[in-house]
Amino acid sequence: MKGAQTLQSIEREVIGCTKCPELRTYCLQVAAEKKRAYRDWTYWGKPVPAFGDRNARLVLVGLAPGAHGSNRTGRMFTGDASGDFLYPALHRAGFASQAASLHRDDGMELHDCIITAALRCAPPQNKPSPEELRRCFPYLVREFAVLSNMRVVVGLGSIGTKAAIAALKANGFEVERAAFAHGALARARQGARTVTLIASFHPSRQNTNTGKLTRAMFDAIFTRARELL
Repeated sequence: MKGAQTLQSIEREVIGCTKCPELRTYCLQVAAEKKRAYRDWTYWGKPVPAFGDRNARLVLVGLAPGAHGSNRTGRMFTGDASGDFLYPALHRAGFASQAASLHRDDGMELHDCIITAALRCAPPQNKPSPEELRRCFPYLVREFAVLSNMRVVVGLGSIGTKAAIAALKANGFEVERAAFAHGALARARQGARTVTLIASFHPSRQNTNTGKLTRAMFDAIFTRARELL
């Protein structure tokens, strides 16, 4: 399929990206030093490509890979607490083949869903700079362009949501104004085509451990997405 090949070419470019030398240095340093718990791992250490169904109608946009999560495993939201909260929710909603995402060869498959991010390299303290986000943004724009079946976008956190809105606009969509709030909906229109954006709190440990984001709140996001599809 032409669309699938185009998405594959974007993934190859992402993996080989060197637009942010400071992030490449940081990710490689983390990969070399490792975390004690993962000393036997060979870290991925490269920019992390999108993961999921190339014909997906549901697109998730996160923040960035975790230093010892996706930067270690090479798969979006895999290997850290955020993924441990996200993938079970996707499984309960029928978008993931299994509840646990452990590594790139664990058999996980996403159905009608693909996960990408505003930034593809792990940033120090998990805080990307505006310039780093700007350099990475074209990849998201191009992914949105080739995901022709996209009907619902879930923004995970304020940065992921802002990036998703900007990518929709860059692809010619008119997006309703909406303040960031968990569960907030906004419609994006391009001629006869409509994409619904759903904002969600990010499934970070900070949000889930404090109760800012609960299992029921997160499940409601994907239940709504399923209803819209």
